Amino acid sequence: MSKKLSIFIVLLCLISINLVSNAQFDGVIVTITQNVNIRVAPDENAERLGTVRAGTTMKLDGRVESGTWVRGITQNGTVGWIVSGPTGLSLSQIIGLPIISPDAPFTLSPPEGGAAPASSSASAAPVVNTAPVRGFSYGGHIAGFDESAMNWMQYSGMTWVKKQWRYVDGQNPADAQGWIDAAHAYGFRILIGVVGLNKYDLNNPGYFDRYASFVAGLAALGADAIEVWNEPNIDHEWPEFQIDPARYTELLRVSYTAIKNANPNTLVISAAPAPTGAESAFPGRVMNDDNFLRGMAAAGAANYMDCIGAHYNEGILPPTATSGDPRGNSGYYTRYLPSMINVYYNAFRGRRQICFTELGYLSPEGLGPLSPNFAWAENVTVAQQAAWVDGAVSYAARSGRVRLVIIWNINFTNYGADPMAGYALIRPDGSCPACDALAR
Repeated sequence: MSKKLSIFIVLLCLISINLVSNAQFDGVIVTITQNVNIRVAPDENAERLGTVRAGTTMKLDGRVESGTWVRGITQNGTVGWIVSGPTGLSLSQIIGLPIISPDAPFTLSPPEGGAAPASSSASAAPVVNTAPVRGFSYGGHIAGFDESAMNWMQYSGMTWVKKQWRYVDGQNPADAQGWIDAAHAYGFRILIGVVGLNKYDLNNPGYFDRYASFVAGLAALGADAIEVWNEPNIDHEWPEFQIDPARYTELLRVSYTAIKNANPNTLVISAAPAPTGAESAFPGRVMNDDNFLRGMAAAGAANYMDCIGAHYNEGILPPTATSGDPRGNSGYYTRYLPSMINVYYNAFRGRRQICFTELGYLSPEGLGPLSPNFAWAENVTVAQQAAWVDGAVSYAARSGRVRLVIIWNINFTNYGADPMAGYALIRPDGSCPACDALAR
């Protein structure tokens, strides 16, 4: 037999073995380790079919090439795609699944139960979505990575977590590695808002460059988005009598350049101004947010950001309302979500979309009276909070002007002069009506 004929026969055998192997593949049964959304396509923006609960089983028939998504059928017969992390499979086990096209026919029957295959001896690396951020998405600002919060967020369709870092001059970005790893292990992208611990450090020689080096380090470690500072239009975060949108834009410029050099896929968000119209009452200590935005635009800030940071957290009306706020100065635009979106978007003439790094509704229900500075929300119920959060996310998505919504907040518990727990979606009894509304 010739050498060429021998090679040809071997190849035929290999092809035959592969065809038999694929034909005989009857799926892999896994036990889901945490609540996870199941979608019609392997995309975080694809239509959600429901939630696969932790402890239930799925039968998988394949994966996308990157291994970040797998397809399967639930015990109730729903066929769809989930992120691969909650399957409990190791990286080598995921790679062992066949690569399939999203439109390939599904032929497996539902699982009757069963456990996930035994883990390999090697530790399983988290499967992280490192693709560039595209399309509209939403998530929540968390106090910590507790299991209940992560489950509620996944159930409600969130794909982002936010944490705020108080930067100490000269700090090592590796100190934040735990946050990035935890977010990715749960299947979330992470936005880190970075603001100085001491606002007067801004005046230290070389501070802008050291801050930029720190945020670039976060990008290199895998941070998916970075908000450069926080509310630089008020003296709580920026030195009084030095509030200047052009100077802030310089901090944004050096940070943007450093971040993009470290990781071009990291989303750079400008610092959300405090929504306020109080500059005439507090000259030198406050600049109205619309004036601050116009100053940033004039200084060329659109060239140094991917997204316009915004905060909306004083609403007591449905998110589609454009008038009727009962408070004094009821016509001020920050009381209404549609006008907030329009003002911020138009400040940069539509060159950049908006990223709400805080969007929330305050309800004291189940927590007791609010402090005097927040008494304006005393009549907001949890049911209204749930409906308005859901409506705000939907309105933002439909507007075409918003890229990201981070809900303020998910699981903060402090309730005093600053009633953070009143904004929390997870209420004192452990329920999350807003999560239920978002999941529908």
